[in-house]
Amino acid sequence: MYSSIFFAWGLAAITVVLHAVGLALMLRFLDHRGNVLMTQLGAISTRLVWVACYMILLHLMAISIWATFYVWQECLPDLETAFYFSGVTYSTIGFGDVVLGKPWRLFGLMEGLTGILMCGLSTGVFFAVVNHIYLFFHTKNDDNHTS
Repeated sequence: MYSSIFFAWGLAAITVVLHAVGLALMLRFLDHRGNVLMTQLGAISTRLVWVACYMILLHLMAISIWATFYVWQECLPDLETAFYFSGVTYSTIGFGDVVLGKPWRLFGLMEGLTGILMCGLSTGVFFAVVNHIYLFFHTKNDDNHTS
């Protein structure tokens, strides 16, 4: 039992590091891109779609890591089942049609808790990106009205 708790904490830590590095790289990229044409609807839409797709990719990578562990430890029969279970657990949908056996049940709990934290982190970062665009747009409009 203690080894499974160790592995669960390890997977949770890997998931957090994956998101921390991934989001830091994304924010660095956005910072280098600057606010080019952020007053145009197409540019704003493109940026938000890109950010959302990038974040979804980070979540899919984390789900894949958990799923790979489940197959490696023979907790689940194949990669497709493991990916499905991991996805519904990570996103806290939890259909319950696929479950882990008794020695591994705590993994579902740990993955769900980790997943909801990472989804919350992504939501916060997405909100910050939208807020940045909003503030930039209003700063530009205020400059135009005062000159």
